Amino acid sequence: QVQLVESGGGLVQAGGSLRLSCAASGRTFGNNYMGWFRQRSGKEREFVAGIKWSGSDVHYEDSVRGRFIISRDNAKNTVYLQMNSLNPEDTAVYYCAARRYILEATTRDGFDYWGQGTQVTVSS
Repeated sequence: QVQLVESGGGLVQAGGSLRLSCAASGRTFGNNYMGWFRQRSGKEREFVAGIKWSGSDVHYEDSVRGRFIISRDNAKNTVYLQMNSLNPEDTAVYYCAARRYILEATTRDGFDYWGQGTQVTVSS
C-alpha cells in the first residue's frame, strides 16, 4: 500500500557528488522511520543511513559518516541522500526503505517497504 520510488542515480567520477531522492506515495505516514540501504555486487544489502520523523536524529554507517547526509521533507513525503566525496567502493544499487514505526532500525528485516533501487556507479 506504500510505494517508494528512488531517483538520482547515475555514473559519476571519483570525488564527485550525487543526490538521491525517495518519493513516497500511497497510504504512508509522515512519521515513519526512513532509511537508505545499498547492495554492492556479490554482497548483502547493508544499512547506509537512517532518519527519524524529526529530521534531527540521524544515524550513519561508519564508512559514509562525514561524506553522506540524509534528510527528509515530510511535507513532500520525500527523503534525500546527499553523497559527497564518492569513491568506487560506493558503487552499488541504493534502496530507499520505510518502517511502519518511528523507532530506529539498521537491519534489513526491520523495514517493511522498499523501493526498486537506483544504480550508482563511481568510476576510478
